[in-house]
Amino acid sequence: MSLSIAHLGPPGTYAEQAAVLYVNWLSKTTRIAATLCPYPSIAQSLQAVAAGETELAVVPVENSIEGSVTMTMDALWKLDSLRIQLALVMPIVHNLISCAPSLDHIQKVYSHPQALAQCQNWLGKFLPTIQIIPSNSTTEALQLLQQDVTASAIASSRAAELYNLPILAPGINDYPENCTRFLVVSQNNPTSEYQIHSLNPTHSSLAFSVPANIPGALIKPLQVFAELGINMSRIESRPTKRSLGEYVFFIDLETDVTKPKMQSAIADLMGYMEILKIFGSYGVLSVNVVEP
Repeated sequence: MSLSIAHLGPPGTYAEQAAVLYVNWLSKTTRIAATLCPYPSIAQSLQAVAAGETELAVVPVENSIEGSVTMTMDALWKLDSLRIQLALVMPIVHNLISCAPSLDHIQKVYSHPQALAQCQNWLGKFLPTIQIIPSNSTTEALQLLQQDVTASAIASSRAAELYNLPILAPGINDYPENCTRFLVVSQNNPTSEYQIHSLNPTHSSLAFSVPANIPGALIKPLQVFAELGINMSRIESRPTKRSLGEYVFFIDLETDVTKPKMQSAIADLMGYMEILKIFGSYGVLSVNVVEP
């Protein structure tokens, strides 16, 4: 049996690196093999799961420097059939990759907007006048570097190795304790062999919209969790895209959705919410990446 796993490509992205780490862990714990399937965007990776093109997707959802990955959140809300199987926390080390002989020769830098934002202080200090060009992934522009010695890209050391490119400046992220939380996402009701039982579920994720923007519309559902002693580890809002001032609220909770307290909370919440979507309960796996 072999799983197909969607991720943001091309090869060498941090999402692919997280997928590889997940596959290695999966192989050791369940002996299930997997095939990685790169897609041009995070949204397309999740759409591949919803359409049945792949069994799983590994996508970033939150970074310790730049916060939430909004494309992932929006796709989870839009695609009703997706469920979270596992969370994977991975350290992120950014490197400036270029064929230029020194920083003085660089005129532009490419990378994913998240990576660019995570290195903005370093770029402002050492390359204050260069052109910053966002790309769909950290690896999309790497193939351009050998033809243009004035260009650079921010990516992982693994990407530099895969594309046989030199690292001009290692470890350029603004904060050394930089990490990203990735989600392993499946269809709503995956067949039993694809479900992950090796980690006990410690967290649950859900999202909801409220019927109207009135006083107490948000505090009332949040009080439900407080009164039942359920701890929230994260809350974020995203626009509904219907009207200005309307929001969807995403919440992570430190509990299993099948627990009696959580079942009681769900029953109480229904009176305060317009739409409630439960993305599932899952364990959290922390991994270490050794940079060469």
